[in-house]
Amino acid sequence: MRGRPTSLDIAYLAGVSQPTVSRALRGSPMVSEETRKRILAIAEQLNYKVDKNASGLRRQYAGTLALLLFEDPTADESHINPFFLPMLGSITRTCARHDRDLLVSFQQLSDDWHAEYGDSHKADGLILLGYGDYLAYEGKLAKLVERGTPFVRWGAVMPEQPGVSIGCDNFGGGRLAGAHLAALGYRRIAFLGDASEHYPEFLDRFAGCDAALREAGGEGLDRALQVDAESAEHCGYAAAVALLERGLPFEAVFAASDLIAIGAMQAFRERGLRIPGDVAVVGFDDIPAARIASPTLTTVVQDTIRAGELLVDALVRLIAREPVESVRMPASLVVRESTGGAPAPPVHGTGGQ
Repeated sequence: MRGRPTSLDIAYLAGVSQPTVSRALRGSPMVSEETRKRILAIAEQLNYKVDKNASGLRRQYAGTLALLLFEDPTADESHINPFFLPMLGSITRTCARHDRDLLVSFQQLSDDWHAEYGDSHKADGLILLGYGDYLAYEGKLAKLVERGTPFVRWGAVMPEQPGVSIGCDNFGGGRLAGAHLAALGYRRIAFLGDASEHYPEFLDRFAGCDAALREAGGEGLDRALQVDAESAEHCGYAAAVALLERGLPFEAVFAASDLIAIGAMQAFRERGLRIPGDVAVVGFDDIPAARIASPTLTTVVQDTIRAGELLVDALVRLIAREPVESVRMPASLVVRESTGGAPAPPVHGTGGQ
């Protein structure tokens, strides 16, 4: 071997084909772990460095993935739901393992962003986080499919959906929350969150909680105790106030997100209600604020670190034209101070008085 080592040199020494070397170096699952390790060891011995620019030109790839975030209403100027922050870190680290650059930008439903990143070849594929109203967003996803743009999104896994999704088992998570509250003796449980087809994750969480209550011998969730709310603290606060003004008895609240739950707890405290003495509260997401809230928040946990890894792995495989299926990740429940103890007498709202 003379001069700078090439992938052909690695292939010769490893006893494999040059395409196998290329697949191993980009982390393709088509290469066995044993073969991949052998190829990487030889590449390291030869001090072989992948020329991303040359490789991208040969494959018509930019070597870059685009992460598009939907802007959320937040109390600060970040406009990023805190739930996504650990996922962002995981996505960044996983991109580095795949030797990919990461371009991060906000997405706007009114913009033709699929042309901006897909048609211009600015990025090889898209990771989509957050979308607001799913029914308003679905058409954008269908356009990406029509154009052949590789993309993967974090969201509900649904039949016949456009593209590939990595998401949480929202129904299972809701069932965990409902079973926990039912085991404590609570039956009149309010739900804060838009439980409709516009927000399929929230709808599944509602349905899972409803199923658990019925399995425990109860009547399930009462739609009269459901108040629409987006995932923001001020929305949770407003939803809790609206719930109290209905004047209907309830014993506990299952909020569709931690941000909604934290906002609701503030509203309850301001009106002199003890948590969990007067009303128990369960959230969903396990954001950092849930662990330091007063009281600390019982919540359903989503594995955001694993989610980031799966999103990048799936997109890299889609770009390589390998088969990829949507994944629904299991949820778990962490019990903290906002639930527990014997159930209190039903809380009656003020009825607007």
